[in-house]
Amino acid sequence: MANEWKGRRATVMGLGLFGGGAAAARYLARAGARVTITDKRTKEELAPAIAQLDGLPIQLALGGHAAAHFDGADVVVLNPAVDPKNEWVQYARSRGSLVTSEVALFLERCTARVHCVTGTQGKSSTSTMLHQLLAGSGLVAHLGGNIGRSLVESAEQIGEDERVVLELSSYQLESLPEQLAHLSTPPRVESVACVNVLPDHLDRHGSFENYAKAKEKILDLVEPTGGHAVLPAEDPTTRGWTRPHAKRVDAWFEASTDRGLNLRGGEFRLDREVLGRVEDLKIPGTFQRRNALVALGMARLAGVPAERLARLVGGLTAPSHRLEDLGQRGGHRVWDNGVSTTPDSTLAVYESLPAPVCLLVGGKSKDLPFDAMVAAARGKVARVVAFGHAGPQLQQAFSAAGIEAVAMPTVRAAVAEAYARMQPDEDLLFSPACASYDAYKNFKERAEDFRQALPAPSAPAGA
Repeated sequence: MANEWKGRRATVMGLGLFGGGAAAARYLARAGARVTITDKRTKEELAPAIAQLDGLPIQLALGGHAAAHFDGADVVVLNPAVDPKNEWVQYARSRGSLVTSEVALFLERCTARVHCVTGTQGKSSTSTMLHQLLAGSGLVAHLGGNIGRSLVESAEQIGEDERVVLELSSYQLESLPEQLAHLSTPPRVESVACVNVLPDHLDRHGSFENYAKAKEKILDLVEPTGGHAVLPAEDPTTRGWTRPHAKRVDAWFEASTDRGLNLRGGEFRLDREVLGRVEDLKIPGTFQRRNALVALGMARLAGVPAERLARLVGGLTAPSHRLEDLGQRGGHRVWDNGVSTTPDSTLAVYESLPAPVCLLVGGKSKDLPFDAMVAAARGKVARVVAFGHAGPQLQQAFSAAGIEAVAMPTVRAAVAEAYARMQPDEDLLFSPACASYDAYKNFKERAEDFRQALPAPSAPAGA
């Protein structure tokens, strides 16, 4: 355990409900720091996270922030949900506190070889597949970050020859302190990747330009001695991203080319070297081919032999709720794309499904335009059942495009209505295209509620 924290005062700003705040607090408390957690929410609201503190001597200051929670703090650790421009963050800086994050605490102390992945869509799938490829090749590999598992408590136990795959959100990247790049022993981030940059989280970042700048910060993590940055070549936002110490590797998802990572001839390739066959990938969705290409490229750049990667492609899996085939339910094939919280992430799955489909869409709008998603639905989506806060708006948008649409108040009501309206040849696609916060804590809780509302799986023929 690091002795540097013994006796020092640490404030964790934002306990949150997803583990990072609790993990940082546990790490600091067990290292001997005097830890205070401050959060705007109440003890009752944070009960699941508080239970993770295991009776450690941690002071809880809940229900709001105050100067006393920051005065005298040697370090303030921000939950990713906390905007670095927050007035209390500025106050902490003005009082001389080091402002950092759980991810930074991990990177500063981990001596392993690290690979970081971000992107608006696909970062969880890409991170998962990269971890599977590294582990499947015989390396000791760890997966963490935004995907839901903090690694900060095990940072000092992970060996130098082991690998770490970190999924990083725009919030986590924005919260990284500037001094991280100037440590005497900087993190061993050997490669980074950004799968794509599409409009999202504009309420936090203020503009698409600011959101893109937060994503671009991933390039600053590449170790000063050099490493690789895998970036989409056909994305105008990332086309000009560069750093002197990071060797750029272009990923081509559409063009037929021999350069960089490419999908030419039905193969996953790095330049002309074959990393596997596209037809061997069992994960549905054209977009998942792109994620697999990035993962395979990063694994190859990490030294995994191409022939070994080719053998691993067929066993790759994606996290739940990414165009997941739930099989036949009540006479209809059901697809769970519950991870979708933006119109672009629903639009991306259209091409991967046979027409016609009944689309379940809705939740809390992020004030992103629905136009492209609605226009592309013609000829693919037979009918729409919208739900939640954005339900009436979505019903109006699809109806104006000539697509049958109805609005229901809840996900469960939408499922019942869909089954009442679907024709025998229709699949059911759950792809909300909106945030979940009108009725759920997160997209996973909403997707699980959708699954609970479905009929039982149909019995196999002849059973």
